[in-house]
Amino acid sequence: MPRSKKGKRGSGKPGSLRQEVLQLQMSAKASLMKGVKNGVKGESGASDDELTSDILSHYSSASESTSVLEESTGGEQVDEQTAQDETEDKLKHCIDNLMDKSAKTRLAGLESLRQAFSSRVLYDFLTERRLTISDCLERSLKKGSGEEQAAAATVFALFCIQLEGGDEAEEGFKMLRPILTTILNDNSASIAARHSCARALGMCCYVSAAQNGEDLIKSLALLESIFMSSYPNREGTLPTPKPGSPVLHSTALQAWSLLVTLCPASRLTVLLDLHLPKLQACLQSSDVNYRIAVGETIALLVELGRDIDEEFKVEDTESLCECLKSLATDGNKHRAKNDRRKQRSIFREVLHYIENEDFTEEKIRFGVESVYIDSWMRRRIYDAFKEILESGVRHHLQFNPLLRDIFGLGAPLVLDATVKGSKISRFEKHLFNSAAFKARTKQRNKVRDKRADVM
Repeated sequence: MPRSKKGKRGSGKPGSLRQEVLQLQMSAKASLMKGVKNGVKGESGASDDELTSDILSHYSSASESTSVLEESTGGEQVDEQTAQDETEDKLKHCIDNLMDKSAKTRLAGLESLRQAFSSRVLYDFLTERRLTISDCLERSLKKGSGEEQAAAATVFALFCIQLEGGDEAEEGFKMLRPILTTILNDNSASIAARHSCARALGMCCYVSAAQNGEDLIKSLALLESIFMSSYPNREGTLPTPKPGSPVLHSTALQAWSLLVTLCPASRLTVLLDLHLPKLQACLQSSDVNYRIAVGETIALLVELGRDIDEEFKVEDTESLCECLKSLATDGNKHRAKNDRRKQRSIFREVLHYIENEDFTEEKIRFGVESVYIDSWMRRRIYDAFKEILESGVRHHLQFNPLLRDIFGLGAPLVLDATVKGSKISRFEKHLFNSAAFKARTKQRNKVRDKRADVM
């Protein structure tokens, strides 16, 4: 058999290792003899065998450590790339499923995309496939069942968030808004589909067409037409709600109130005069969730009114506060215990704000950061994203540039172990968040002024 070639250092071949150890051993012996000749004993006083053993041990350990490090680093890179490739393959398969003839397969694809869009940031992947996805969602909204329409509308809202509200998202919104409008206005469509379309319309307009006054006006008017059917008639009597309508009215009202935060002062004044008196009457609604949505919207409108005029006051404040006190202390045994508890909690907050301008601050933690919810406007915006993103809202707060911009968090953080170990005081975080949010508010006010020319 031919002899194997001698390997280079670090190649791991036995012949190579033995040869280098012998060379090291001979070098060490020469140094040792030199020290003896000079009358100096080696520092360690070790024998030849011990020295050889130490060299072998050291060389072996160093070689193993280098090998493990290289394998670990390479392995992590390979694993990360493999995981990314697998994720993209699964997403491609889900997108393919949206074009399947089977309604069950399409629904499964929509549900998988909903989960992926809410839990990850996929901008690069989706930007390359936005037209395909938009076409698939349009087809599901036009021809799908009520369940498929509801799922497609939710995925579309998440899709706009994933596209970070840029030109691509605005293009998609202009494409699908007419279909969302048609379903929302269709009394024969399922409540689930109309509910999902109302929520999607509000969110997609907020992130995609915030600077387009015409789109904002159309979306506000459409949502108003839905929840205003719950307003009292000329005799002051609330209409008897149809089955499922309180859910739809609540969703439309919440989507509308999200868009109201974008309106310029001139438009806000008109909306306040029109809606506040009617909404006060809706506090007597028989549906607890609609009452809560109405209460939160009243608090938001009052806050916006005070922002544009420090002397702003609600007409018949005394009557409003009496109604809020009644709801904040409601002990009606005919209502579910959880409903009573939730209602009392919300209306106590609303009452405190109306009377004392006192808002209960909430701190949302994600990673090493926090965001402070310190106003009704900020709460409405956060709740809107949370309703769509569900448990993924914290991930998006941490990594999605759109949400980080909206909440004044700056660019996504890239932290090493040292930074992760250090902590910023709660007060410093609060000051930073407040300053960032105020700066963003000023910028948005400039945009509002531009929209005012259109509206």
